[in-house]
This record gives sequence, structure tokens and C-alpha cells, in this order.
Amino acid sequence: MNMIPTNEIDLVKASSSKINDVDFNNLQFGRIFTDHMLVCNYKDGKWQKPQIMPYQPMTLEPSARVLHYGQAIFEGMKAYKDDDGKIFMFRPDQNFARLNKSATRLAMPEFPKNYFINGLETLITLENEWIKPGKGNSLYLRPFIVATEPAIAASPAEEYSFMIICSPAKAYYTDPVRVLFAEKYSRSADGGVGYAKAAGNYAAQFYPTRLAQEKGFQQIIWTDASSHDYLEEAGTMNIFFRIGNKLITAPNNDRILDGVTRKSIIQIAEDLGIDCEVRRVSVSEIKAAAKDGSLKEVFGAGTAAVVSPISAFSHAEEVFEISGSEDSYASIFKDHLLNIQHNISEDKHGWRHKVC
Repeated sequence: MNMIPTNEIDLVKASSSKINDVDFNNLQFGRIFTDHMLVCNYKDGKWQKPQIMPYQPMTLEPSARVLHYGQAIFEGMKAYKDDDGKIFMFRPDQNFARLNKSATRLAMPEFPKNYFINGLETLITLENEWIKPGKGNSLYLRPFIVATEPAIAASPAEEYSFMIICSPAKAYYTDPVRVLFAEKYSRSADGGVGYAKAAGNYAAQFYPTRLAQEKGFQQIIWTDASSHDYLEEAGTMNIFFRIGNKLITAPNNDRILDGVTRKSIIQIAEDLGIDCEVRRVSVSEIKAAAKDGSLKEVFGAGTAAVVSPISAFSHAEEVFEISGSEDSYASIFKDHLLNIQHNISEDKHGWRHKVC
């Protein structure tokens, strides 16, 4: 496809494509990247003109501030192709707002909306052949900003790079996951950066997650840092609980990421007449519901996972198996989301953003 760059974006096309070397039926999430990437640098107090160029290594000096002080944020998004070849993003305005919310918290410059949206649209259109139709298939989009200024003074950088890379994707979790309720370690604390999509949030949870994996659990559901009495979110997902026919999820705060999939599920629940409570969820409440049989489902929700059922949880050396429900809310929400994202069903809230 021959792209004509907008006057806002310079384009250098790759001399050849590696797409024919990719087995799209056996994709490992986040391991394969497309032919191009977008780069936009910040210096002299302003963002420069974005460039789309062949995917390639980036050069950083050893003194780049991101390597020493962790100024790094990112977003996770997807592009979808319907059966007619039309391409859509899902609520990119929400990712743009959250990116800049994260940037503000880490003392980084906000990124311009026209560069963000036009950059995504141009890059996605260029990588059109990497997006395969069919529910569950997508092109995962990773916009991120890192501090690139070569200086090791402990202060915010004055130079940054915004980049977008793309990776073809299928379902993130194919089987129900088993989780551990956190009792010792914390993902974030009051007044911290838990609500920001900061790279360090993920690095800090790798060690306790590895300990959980050694016990046979794939993820941790994090609890509040002060008491560990209240459930908040998992490592890569927001969490929903179904007790009886009531859906419950924790409220946003400065420890919990404002998930785009989470808020979409809350809206879909309202559309379907499903009772959904946004409130604090205690460990003791969920354990009691598991014991008396009223806990019907637990599932995670996120861009990569979409909706991922949880088959068991453990706390205080007790393991609780969750048998699931025939009228699974997880299946209902996943189906509704995928149908909207892939242009199969009505988009009554205007969430689909047509690219081309």
C-alpha cells in the first residue's frame, strides 16, 4: 500500500516486509513486531515533527535519564479489522487522556492529541496487512514515552522520545487463570503512581508474581497496601466479582489503573440491566461467598486479555475453586466487546474509531 504522509508526519518506508515470515496462527503475545514504528522527539521545550520509519533499535546514551530515574510510561491499545477490510480502534480518546495523565504524574510533557491520533491512524494504515480479520485477532499498539536526555542529575529530563510500535496479537490468555490474593507485597500505595501507566509499576510486581507462579498461580490480585483487606486489581487486568447475579468491582483511586475495558464493561452491564456495584471489595467477603456458593464468577478485564475467567484463588493457604456459571457474565461481556470492536454489532456509545 502506498501511503501519502500528512504534513504532520514524515514517512520513510521499509525496503521490504517481514510479514511473510510470520506464522499468524502461532503468535506469542508481544514477540513479533511490524515493519514500521513512529518516533517523535521532545527537545527545546516542544515536541518535534513525528516520523514513521522502519522498525529498528533505538540509540540511548548510558546516561539517559530513563535508565537511572525511571521516567517511562506507556499505553496498550488495539486495532481491529472487520470482514470487509475496514479497520477500527477502540476508544483511543481514553488512552490518549490516560497517557497524558500518566505523563503529568511523572513530570513529563503532555503529548499533542493530533500527533497521537494522526500518528496512530497513519501507522495502522501503513501496517494494514498485519491486521487479520476475525474475532480475537488484532494489532496490539504500544505508544510510550521515555526520558532520553543524557544526564544523571536527579530531576525531570528535558528531552524525551514518544514512540509507537505494533505487534500482531491473538487471545492473551487462552485458559482460565488461577490467582493469589496478595497478603504481603503491594503493587502501589496511597499517593503513589498506581493510577499511572508507569513502567516501574510492572517491574515492581514481577518478583511477587514469580513467587505466586512457583505455587501454581498465574497472577496476583493486589490488595490495598495499608491493610491487605481489600481487593483492587490484578497484574495486567482490572477485576470483577459476581456474587449471585450482582457484579462488583473496586472503585478507581490513586492505586488502581483506570482501565478502558473496565469502564466499558460497567457501561455494557448497565445497558444489559445487570446490577453492577462499584465499591470496595473485601477479601473476607469474597472468601465467604466462595464458601457459601454465592460466588459465581471472578474475571479479569484489560486490553490485552479482553475478558479472562479466573478458575481459582488462594488466600492464607486456602484454595477456592470457582466452578463458573452457565450464564457466564464473562462470556457475555467478552462477546459484546469483541462484537463492537470488530464492527459486528451496533456501537451505541460511539466507541469505535474508524481508521480506514
